[in-house]
Amino acid sequence: MPTLFTRIIEGDLPGHSVYEDEHCVGFLTIEPLRDGHVLMVPREEVDHWLDLSPELLSHLMVASQKVGKAIHEEFGSEKVGMMIVGLEVHHVHVHLSPIDSIGEMDFSRTAPAEHDQLAQVASRLKARLAG
Repeated sequence: MPTLFTRIIEGDLPGHSVYEDEHCVGFLTIEPLRDGHVLMVPREEVDHWLDLSPELLSHLMVASQKVGKAIHEEFGSEKVGMMIVGLEVHHVHVHLSPIDSIGEMDFSRTAPAEHDQLAQVASRLKARLAG
């Protein structure tokens, strides 16, 4: 059975994509830490980041860096935090979120976002990545 992320990648479930290439995609999480919180996900279903091939891990990190730079430029945070947790969905995903303090990476602080808000943030990030 495909993971939740595979279903989003394949268009079976709605998502707000900001980045896409042949190996991975980036889309907004529906429960962001703050605006600009992106999940970078390999197309290949791999449960644990330790099991990624060196090539896919490298590609995922390079793509995450590209998206992270766009997040940083668009949202003006001090840093862009990166975290790999992987307990809630068994498909590798890298969390990228604008942060101004370490406490902002506390996942107990997430809250559901409205569709219109996510669409606006996705549009801003796609434009930043295109330019």
